[in-house]
Amino acid sequence: MNTTSEPSVPPTIPLSPADERNWAMGCHLSTFAGYLVPIPFANVFAPLILWHIKRAASPFVDAHGKEALNFQISMTIYVLASVPLVFLCGIGVVLILGLSIADAIFTIVAAITASSGKPYRYPLCIRFVH
Repeated sequence: MNTTSEPSVPPTIPLSPADERNWAMGCHLSTFAGYLVPIPFANVFAPLILWHIKRAASPFVDAHGKEALNFQISMTIYVLASVPLVFLCGIGVVLILGLSIADAIFTIVAAITASSGKPYRYPLCIRFVH
């Protein structure tokens, strides 16, 4: 019997380096679900789910998952802040288009960097999850 007050955590199986890179890359690429699936905030939920599944198995996946999640939360905030500007002065359309392009470019760069086994930090990212 477990006499400690801490809940027991099932052991995690360590990932191979190739699996680590694939899961980290998947965390970044899963953000494209926001463009493909008509579910609000799929760009945030997809990396959140992948990160949550494998974060304990690898510090590399944990770091990339947090980074992808933080960037998508940041981009969602930026886009939502731009929506009123669409109606007020029209510049919001340009901002949303620019943010969407930047999101796609930075996500692809992050996925390629994760695939090569290197860390990546998104620009313009507010770090909510540490």
